Amino acid sequence: MSEKVTSLSRGLRVIKAMSGHTLDGVSNGELAKALNESPSAITRTLQTLIEEGFAIKLDNGRFALSIQMLQIATRHTTEFERAAQRMAELNQRINTGNS
Repeated sequence: MSEKVTSLSRGLRVIKAMSGHTLDGVSNGELAKALNESPSAITRTLQTLIEEGFAIKLDNGRFALSIQMLQIATRHTTEFERAAQRMAELNQRINTGNS
């Protein structure tokens, strides 16, 4: 696998591992252990996530997902809700025979 793909995979795994740790964060070492990666690889990945706005370093030295990441999740949820509403409307029209 190419380095870019490996880095992307590691970044996505780090994001998943950080989920649920928004308030207190997670340490580099905890991430390295949980993901079976070297601390230096996790450091590089976290730095990239921070530079791209997906993670932040908290005052306690731990790492958490950023507000931007939470905003993306919120937009996804909103879009999903809109799609579900539209599907319900279409289903209602089909069931009543209205076009």
